Amino acid sequence: MPGLLVFFLVLALPAVFGVFVFNQLVALKHNVGKAWSNIDILLKQRHDELPKLVETCRQYMQFEQETLEKVMQARSRVASARESQNISALGQAEASLRLGLGNLFAVAEAYPELKTSETFQHLQVRISGLENAIADRREFYNDSVNVNNVRVEQFPDTVIARLFGFRQFSLLHFAAEETKDVDLNRLFGR
Repeated sequence: MPGLLVFFLVLALPAVFGVFVFNQLVALKHNVGKAWSNIDILLKQRHDELPKLVETCRQYMQFEQETLEKVMQARSRVASARESQNISALGQAEASLRLGLGNLFAVAEAYPELKTSETFQHLQVRISGLENAIADRREFYNDSVNVNNVRVEQFPDTVIARLFGFRQFSLLHFAAEETKDVDLNRLFGR
């Protein structure tokens, strides 16, 4: 009888351990999904605000149409990448959009009427706040992805992960253009 009990314990321990690891991997996967949802909400909010900003800028006849068009094109690329959940394309589109917004805000400095417009100021503050929130959520997302990816690769978790189809996720990186300063001389034709 004691031999049978030991036999069942030897079988039960790996099963209990497997269930424990499986549940942890499920929690990590859902944490990545939650982190992505947080970014997605902010991207949608910013997506809705950008046309208002562009329309406000268009009301000032001399405002550069090319700058506005670049912002709207980048907005479209971000929306497309967001909807398809293509993380690498989103990173590139985000960098382009952030560069375009930086250029837009820099060019706006040359238009005192626009710069003092209450609507423009409100939208600028709102979009800047969303940009900061997106950066914060991106950090949380990347941390969640990193924890998940490490666990999916570690032994013995990798055995359970492969057996049940748990996968690695891509980190959300923005292109190098995001870290560059806006070239004010080029914008103002100096």
